[in-house]
Amino acid sequence: MPNANTRPKRTRRHRRTQREDAARNELVSRSLESAQQCLFSQDYGTAFVHYLLALNLAPALRDFANESFRFTLFKWADELDSLGRIQDLFDCYEQAMELFPVDEVIVNSMGEHLFRMGFRDEAAGHFYKALKLRPDFPEAKENFYRVANWLVERWHFLMLNDHGRNHKYQLAIKKAVEGGCSSVLDIGTGTGILGMCAKMAGAAEVYACELSKTMYELACEVLSANGMANSIKIVHLKSLDMEIPKDIPNRVSLVVTETVDAGLFGEGIIESLIHAWKHLLLPPPNFREPLSSPSQTGRVIPAGATVFGVAVQCREIRRHHRLCVSSLGGLDLSAVGQIYSPVSCSADTEDSTEPYTTERLSRLRGGYLQLTQTFTALNIDFNNVQELEGLCSREVTQLRLCVTREGILDALAIWFQLHLDQDNHLSTGPQEDTCWEQAIYPVQSPFNTVKCGDEILVEVSCKDSYLRLCCVAIVRDGHTFHMDNVTKGPSKIPNANPESELCSALAGLQTNQEKPSRAFMLESTEIALLNNTAYHNSFQRAMSKLLVTLTSTRRSQESNTELDPIYVLDVSEGFSVLSLMAAQLGFDSSEDNQISPGLVQAYSSVEKEHHQTMLRLLAKENGVLESALEFWLSHVEDDSAVFQRPSIEKLWSAIILDCIETCGLIRQKLLEKAMLARCLLEDGGQIFPERIVIHGMLVESDTLLLESAVQGTEPTLGFNIAPFINQFTVPVHMFLDLSTLECTHLSEPVELFTLDLMNNTANYTDKEVKVQVSTSGNLTAIPFWYQIHLDSEQSVSTFSEDSHWKQAAVVLQQPLAVSRGEWVRLSIRLHKSSISITAVKEEWLGAEDVIREAEPVTSDS
Repeated sequence: MPNANTRPKRTRRHRRTQREDAARNELVSRSLESAQQCLFSQDYGTAFVHYLLALNLAPALRDFANESFRFTLFKWADELDSLGRIQDLFDCYEQAMELFPVDEVIVNSMGEHLFRMGFRDEAAGHFYKALKLRPDFPEAKENFYRVANWLVERWHFLMLNDHGRNHKYQLAIKKAVEGGCSSVLDIGTGTGILGMCAKMAGAAEVYACELSKTMYELACEVLSANGMANSIKIVHLKSLDMEIPKDIPNRVSLVVTETVDAGLFGEGIIESLIHAWKHLLLPPPNFREPLSSPSQTGRVIPAGATVFGVAVQCREIRRHHRLCVSSLGGLDLSAVGQIYSPVSCSADTEDSTEPYTTERLSRLRGGYLQLTQTFTALNIDFNNVQELEGLCSREVTQLRLCVTREGILDALAIWFQLHLDQDNHLSTGPQEDTCWEQAIYPVQSPFNTVKCGDEILVEVSCKDSYLRLCCVAIVRDGHTFHMDNVTKGPSKIPNANPESELCSALAGLQTNQEKPSRAFMLESTEIALLNNTAYHNSFQRAMSKLLVTLTSTRRSQESNTELDPIYVLDVSEGFSVLSLMAAQLGFDSSEDNQISPGLVQAYSSVEKEHHQTMLRLLAKENGVLESALEFWLSHVEDDSAVFQRPSIEKLWSAIILDCIETCGLIRQKLLEKAMLARCLLEDGGQIFPERIVIHGMLVESDTLLLESAVQGTEPTLGFNIAPFINQFTVPVHMFLDLSTLECTHLSEPVELFTLDLMNNTANYTDKEVKVQVSTSGNLTAIPFWYQIHLDSEQSVSTFSEDSHWKQAAVVLQQPLAVSRGEWVRLSIRLHKSSISITAVKEEWLGAEDVIREAEPVTSDS
């Protein structure tokens, strides 16, 4: 028996362990000390390596060093990002998350980098994980809401809430399966609802594919919850990449899909069906052998479609795709020639153009007028592979549309009827109660006035698997007037005796032959901004007032010396003429101008070359010297350093901020930008706008509920889908047009919140407002908009008729029943740029309580 008291080997190990522990502790201590020294010298990469070494050797120190490690990681990651070392950046985050796997701040930051680089699926996973780790983490919540709109588009909710659509698909699938289609492939399965319909109908084999990682994972959860995980095989693939027998064992007898968009072909249904017929589907029925079994032949649901269209007049479409003003805030815009949007079907347009945009005609501000009768643009049979293959090579079809109403030809609008089978059809028409929008083909030619009896010549084609409709000419009294691409201008056609009005219009377009023909493409939101005359005229008045005040102050202080320039910086997003308007005010030749000529030195932050070209042309046309307008990004090292002094010894007189996104939300990091801007202003200088007031009201709107979340189980045919897709519900609904939203106003508009960009001490993060109910109903949402105060006298509303901004709304998680005369207390919170609102009923409130709530509840500096 060995002697229990004799342990020589263990003693040596113990001594060796002590020596190793001492050496490890020394190394950890030196590494931490080195990390701190590197941080002091801003050598973040080396500091990060030292922290990794120390915290891997001494895990017990992780909590102690957590804040310093985060700081180092974020600084080093920003540096790697600026250097374009993307793989190194992600490697650093992977190493960091091995050390801190449950650190929600690091996980969220990783998601932010992924999202900026276009990896939306992966970013969503990190934001979702951060929220699971800390449900009240506001940064992760805001990020997840933002990315959720990309990953699970709002039409998913509308479609799943569309009981009529779901039921008709169910009937068509049931009929096909009972008729002998025993094997089914659901292409673009989404939540898996069509595949589950097939399995419920009795299909022996059901397969599904989904390209989006987020939707694929969601569909897997839905199948498991409905007990079909083992009976429906779903693959994370595009159908074009599927192979037999690798992904499915044999060809199937039925393909079901709804990979269609408002323009029918935009989601690639033609290409995917051609591939399916060639590689995944059984051959179509041979009508020479009528006794062939359905299980031995293939078919597609939907079986086909018919596309309809109409020519329309619509001011809302026009102002997003065509410049409708000749001057703006004192600027003559003629120097830039034609301005057009990236939405065009013309044969010679740029590759960057899109053939159509989408709108819900019934919700367009100001409505629309039909200028022609409804016409049939196309019929397509999805069960005829030869027809599908020949679609793109088919000759262009020309339609002649008779004008039945005088007006301005702004667009062609199309919709379609989807023929699921012989008995079940779905229409996406503007008069239907449907989840679909319509496809809009804007007419961008300046020649666009039509009269009763005119004919519009429309070419219909299918190029790159997109359905394209293009207005090419107008026929009046036997004379054809071609509507050439805007970059060419309209062709002058010799005519015997055209009407004087038409000749006058064409002649006007041919005048001033000395000026070269120019055309520039702007985004539709940028064109709508240029058409917002109220905003630009208000800005001109506010800027003029500031310049007069500053000039007067300089003259009184520098009477014997040359006046210092007035520096103006415009950091608006996208194309903006505000900097040029400021510069032009310094060259105003009117007798009452109190601003010294050439005193204003303006800087624009536009970076696209054609934007800069447009501003140079406009400056020259409007008498602004080239030296008075410069492009600020050429003066700074990178875009992140845009907030700098104009020169070492100078400060800005005015800084123009772009505060509101066109979708209706406050721009991210607005308050941080305003804080930096204030530090760079001279005494008497100003930020434009100086203040933003948020207004809102109480409404009841079933539409907002249906677009925000799946309601109950009945619309989804009894399948358990809602809990899974509703994870991607976002409380703030964007791109609203409150003037056309189907809703009941339950209160008068009230002031909700104020952001003072010139005085940060006046701002607060939380506020309570009490609102009296004027109409009984169920409170479902609080839409909001902004009054943008450029100065104490000039302001514009984002809810005005000419506004290029949309509105947004906070949708409550649960509707709140309210009665007329009751009071509702709204708790509003602004975190960074994200607004959240909760609502509760108040029982006994008097007028004094309401007045008291006009003051902020909490404030911070």
